[in-house]
Amino acid sequence: MKGNQVKFSEAVKPISYLKTHASEVVRDVAANQKTLIITHNGEAKVILQDVKVYEKTQESIALLKILALSGREIKRGNYKTLEKSFGNVRNRINDFKREQSEVQS
Repeated sequence: MKGNQVKFSEAVKPISYLKTHASEVVRDVAANQKTLIITHNGEAKVILQDVKVYEKTQESIALLKILALSGREIKRGNYKTLEKSFGNVRNRINDFKREQSEVQS
């Protein structure tokens, strides 16, 4: 099982299993980029997740936040047209080139 697809039939383990097989569980989670749900007294309590999967999840959440903020700004009218944005970039490039030619003179 690769990535974030969790098969609950394979991913739910009691804490007693983790206690007795910790090294094996950690190796399996890391090698197969798994996410495990650890239960205590029959209730899901913690998630044991491969660090690469965790990082990808955090990156995805960050991108979703940026998209949500961008959508909000567009609704408020706080944006520049594509033409204006590229015009600003062209102006900055021209200013930079002008400064460089003055320095070299």
